[in-house]
Amino acid sequence: MTNVETATASAAEGLVGDRYSGRSGSRQVTLIQREHLAAIASHLGLDHVAPEQLRRNIVVEGLNLTALKDHHFRIGTAVLAWTGECHPCSRMEETFGSGGYNAVRGHGGITARVIESGAIAIGDRLERLPATSL
Repeated sequence: MTNVETATASAAEGLVGDRYSGRSGSRQVTLIQREHLAAIASHLGLDHVAPEQLRRNIVVEGLNLTALKDHHFRIGTAVLAWTGECHPCSRMEETFGSGGYNAVRGHGGITARVIESGAIAIGDRLERLPATSL
């Protein structure tokens, strides 16, 4: 995992340069709430959990990501569509040790696909767009 200041979201590829880039489907981009990182750390008795430990692409703050269900949303100049919850996998036990999977349950964030290509930068505001029929 590499932290970057800006990323290009492509409707054809997902996040350009991401290890999953080029794959179509519902999991082109993953997002997590910063507040959930603190909750996971608390469950594990840790001071801090980094988003890259959960392998999430984008961290947002001050927004309940489940409010994006059945919506498109804009970040920077890219438009994404909510595609589901991002459930933990067995790697959480490898990353955090015993209990890692359960600590992430309900706090894993969401998955999305890119609808309109564009640039996303640190500090860009996430804007929920009117409801759509996905």
